[in-house]
Amino acid sequence: MSRLPGDPSVAGKLLFAVGFRLRAEHRDWVRHELTDAGWRVRVILRHLTVMIPICLGLALLPGPPWLRVMVPALALVGSLFTVAIYADDIRVARLRQHRLPVPNDPDLGHPTH
Repeated sequence: MSRLPGDPSVAGKLLFAVGFRLRAEHRDWVRHELTDAGWRVRVILRHLTVMIPICLGLALLPGPPWLRVMVPALALVGSLFTVAIYADDIRVARLRQHRLPVPNDPDLGHPTH
């Protein structure tokens, strides 16, 4: 994929994935990430960049092998389910965090918060 105007560095993308607000020079990139086609997939992928290291840490805790697999799996599946359900609200919060306009989506059946 080609770089977009205002594309942050890898460290900036990681900070964005964790929840930090990027500088104003990255607004075009943030707008693209949260409004263009495929934004739901990108929200889930950003969540995975945060959860995979956490799940690996959980897998390293002592215990029987089945527990070392099931605890990270439960954490990953539960968090992915939650992010998938609340993707619209997460997007609205991130757009407001960066002081960008929130698009009105009539498919939601309720106004954006």
